[in-house]
Amino acid sequence: ATTEKAFARSLRVQFTPTLVVLDERGGAALRLNGYLPPNQFDAALDYARAGAAQPGTFAEYLRRRAPPPASGRLHAETWLSAAPVDLTPRAAQGRPQLVLFEQKVCAGCDEMHAEGFPRPEVAALLAKLRASRIDIGSGETVRTPSGESLAMRDWAQAMRLAYTPSLVFLDGEGREVFRVEGYVRPFHLASALEYVASGAYRKEPEFQRFVESRAQARRAAGGRVELMK
Repeated sequence: ATTEKAFARSLRVQFTPTLVVLDERGGAALRLNGYLPPNQFDAALDYARAGAAQPGTFAEYLRRRAPPPASGRLHAETWLSAAPVDLTPRAAQGRPQLVLFEQKVCAGCDEMHAEGFPRPEVAALLAKLRASRIDIGSGETVRTPSGESLAMRDWAQAMRLAYTPSLVFLDGEGREVFRVEGYVRPFHLASALEYVASGAYRKEPEFQRFVESRAQARRAAGGRVELMK
């Protein structure tokens, strides 16, 4: 017996809506963070229903079953660290890091680069972090925070990344402190960046509360909060 709030915290739920499909043993068979369009949601239910009989990750299944229209390329950004990607604390020189997991066929990635990252507020927050990109389908080598050299696709699987784009944040010691799985609109993207860059995650473990406080502070100062624009 527990409370809904405690149960959500135990599942590390940071966004709404979040859907968790539990298997026969009570473990998480599939986790859906945020909204999915109907065709992808239908594919997700089929994937979860198959369970262990379904080979590969959900991201791989989704690409086969319901590929969204996308540019088919990775977007060049001046704020991304150059290859080869080195995520060790020494390379980051103690700065918090943003690791952006993407793939070439990714409609959410296209939209985030077109609408989210160029916004002045987001760009200013990106400057406070060391940002790198992992192509989840690439055999290119990445040096992980622990110093191990792996193919990008292998490290993405080890990190249990099911969606692109996904954002994983590391502290100055290379420890994961927060992640965003799936595309979020610019206000929440900026909130995630500020949550880590400001160190707020150390005092407020619930991201949703941080987002609400941030929105309230902006409204109190006379600003507008556009959650879906």
